[in-house]
Amino acid sequence: MPMSTPLVVQTAKASFPKAEFSIPHVSGGASSAADQKINETILRAVQELVNSQGSLEDPRAEMLGYFEVKTNEKDVFSLSLYNYAYTGGAHGMTLQRSLTFRASTGQTYELKDLFKPGSDYVGRISAYVAAGIKARDITPLEPFTSIQPDQSFYIADRALVVYFQLYELAAYVYGFLYFPISVFELQDIIAEDGPLGPMLAGD
Repeated sequence: MPMSTPLVVQTAKASFPKAEFSIPHVSGGASSAADQKINETILRAVQELVNSQGSLEDPRAEMLGYFEVKTNEKDVFSLSLYNYAYTGGAHGMTLQRSLTFRASTGQTYELKDLFKPGSDYVGRISAYVAAGIKARDITPLEPFTSIQPDQSFYIADRALVVYFQLYELAAYVYGFLYFPISVFELQDIIAEDGPLGPMLAGD
């Protein structure tokens, strides 16, 4: 596998009435076109999160946007964008959107793209989630049966981390529910040319 230099990640700050954002901006990749594609995708996702939160008309309303880089190696760039908003009511709401890219091209990946065509990745991952729910004594809002084919995920520490938004699986008090699965547990169905493939290789 060819050597890949990590992307340079800087934080762009943006402030508006009642809102402050820290937005990742990448550079130093294989091409400026790929960097631009990644940055444009990130900006679109940030805007979609903002739009999902609703109005800030309440005098007490506020919004904060921030991010965490999960993986930046082996031509894989995976991060989570967060948006917290208080728009009135008992408590604020935090949304999370994760993006995974091939750093050298700017290509983005959905969960299905990580696995070999025709593989039952939904069934495999759902089994790990079901076991995690039981082991951690999580009380779902409804009996858990399966993840969604496009379930939220990111890649970190040689693991695929699938997760659920607030209220998606369980009550607000549980927060985001994360289920990390070692790439080696999924090795037989991983698409070698996808972003999990490089995680199987030695450093």
